[in-house]
Amino acid sequence: MYKLIIFGPPGVGKGTQAELLSQKMNLFHFSTGNYLRDLTLRDTELGKKVKNILDRGELVPDDVMNEIISDALRNNIKDKGFILDGYPRTVNQAIALDDILKSLNLQDIIIIYLNVNDEEILKRLLLRGRSDDSEEIIKKRLIIYKETTSKVLDYYKENGKKIIEINGIGEINEINENIISEIMKNIKF
Repeated sequence: MYKLIIFGPPGVGKGTQAELLSQKMNLFHFSTGNYLRDLTLRDTELGKKVKNILDRGELVPDDVMNEIISDALRNNIKDKGFILDGYPRTVNQAIALDDILKSLNLQDIIIIYLNVNDEEILKRLLLRGRSDDSEEIIKKRLIIYKETTSKVLDYYKENGKKIIEINGIGEINEINENIISEIMKNIKF
């Protein structure tokens, strides 16, 4: 069973690669970005709250995200592997995820780290043209990533998790083939 986290700054291609991997490897794919964007379309108190947070370019609080991920994994993985896209984004979320996975007897995760420079990220996100992708908000999200989310990678390194670093610049299928090749080299059967 493959247990993957796709990781990297906003706009690096996590969603695209996670979707391809979920199709090719028959994985449960959970994208926090897609889930949260769908939530903002609902006329609920939580939907409005999340929309305000995302429109400011901020992160949804850890306790909310941890509960969402716990429910998603408990209700969807069964005998399937999974790929998480956009979570964890803080060290506290990574610690909570470790506890969730331990309770489900799902250790030995692999972190796929897509690496792309800031200029490329800015270009990609501006082309995407979503409401939460203005240049000002993108730059704020990159600062938050560097101050908060990048520390998750350090946490996983310090705790001996397997990290596969992939250059995220290139053709989508080429990047995907590189990811699959590296996963196969690192999986213990």
